[in-house]
Amino acid sequence: MFDSRFPHSYSSVRETLIARLAEPAPGRLQLLSGPRQVGKTHLLLELAGQLGELAIYAAADAPAAALGGWLESQWAEAERLAKAKGSAVLLLDEIHYLAGWERKLKTEHDRIVRDRLPIHVVATGSSSLKLGRGARETMAGRFESLRLLHWPAAELVRQLGLEPAEAVDSTLAFGTYPGALAYRTDPDRRDAYLREAIVEPALGRDLLALEWIRKPALLRQVFAVAVGHPAEIVSLQKLRGELADAGALATIAHYLEVLEAAFMVAGVRKYSRQAIRRRASPPKLILLNQGLLAAHSLREASRQPDAPAVASREVENACIALAWNAGQEVFYWREEPYEVDLISTGSWGNWAIEIKTGRTATTDLAGLLRFVGRHRQFRPLLVHSPEREPASIVAGTPIVTRNWRQFLLEGPPA
Repeated sequence: MFDSRFPHSYSSVRETLIARLAEPAPGRLQLLSGPRQVGKTHLLLELAGQLGELAIYAAADAPAAALGGWLESQWAEAERLAKAKGSAVLLLDEIHYLAGWERKLKTEHDRIVRDRLPIHVVATGSSSLKLGRGARETMAGRFESLRLLHWPAAELVRQLGLEPAEAVDSTLAFGTYPGALAYRTDPDRRDAYLREAIVEPALGRDLLALEWIRKPALLRQVFAVAVGHPAEIVSLQKLRGELADAGALATIAHYLEVLEAAFMVAGVRKYSRQAIRRRASPPKLILLNQGLLAAHSLREASRQPDAPAVASREVENACIALAWNAGQEVFYWREEPYEVDLISTGSWGNWAIEIKTGRTATTDLAGLLRFVGRHRQFRPLLVHSPEREPASIVAGTPIVTRNWRQFLLEGPPA
């Protein structure tokens, strides 16, 4: 079922693809990108099962794909099927592993359009780096882009049947990678899965294959610093000071951009009406899935998310990551001594959001009220602890309230 709050969730992307594949063929190529282990291959196999004999599934990372003419043979099979059955759908998984895939797809797509062959094509890639750049440069006007991003807690309820409370607990404790859910009662095995199936392949293979990385060790260090400072504003100078291999500030800034394009770490910028001031601001480092924290064993695996020991930065990180993965444009705001944790614009509306996990005092709302007083297009929202209802604190103000467990399930109020 399509969920407009989370358009990049598994359910929403599946419904979008089904609708597009039901349109008359040939249509535009469907290019699906996203992080590792969020269900892109599973989605193609699910579509293949639904389409039955009209679908051809082919994985470009299989050994046979290294042989010459492999992609051409898949097109030939799709053409044969389309002529015999009246239509065909070619599902190409991990297409970025093929050298020159952009030119080949362009050539074949132009041919099926010219010959009016009823063939739909869906291609996936684990990272948006080369997939997006290659498509923009070579296949302009021939494709539509879809992003399947990290799952929200609501998707764990919808797809895996978890109870809402368990879905939120899992989201905070070890993220929303569906493969990790099988090991949720075995922390050591779960964390090993997160490291070996997600973090290491992404840092050690995917990024090096898709983007020219001059200093791979420095890239790993930048990622490690981000893991150590979730939801913290860290200047590039301070970040460089924590690295063994310091590197130039421009290189560090570029590696942060690479990690964001790989759906691992977002460097959230300060809100300003002026774009140049946004770019010049120090980033707030957001891990885009809590599983990236668990993979580095920075927390006790047995800690419960609703226990008093939960670090407020972890809850703040999860809330901001939720907005980023839902396709919202996210910022923070700071003007000493005032600060707002999250400024969000997009399909959710315009929100200024303060996130509190402990006691909330009237003084904690000063930054929120100051910001919305200056920027009246934003609504103020206080995300608070489930155990502490702040009704008396916000009385007489325009501030909307929502506890952080509800926020992680639903986002802000409609």
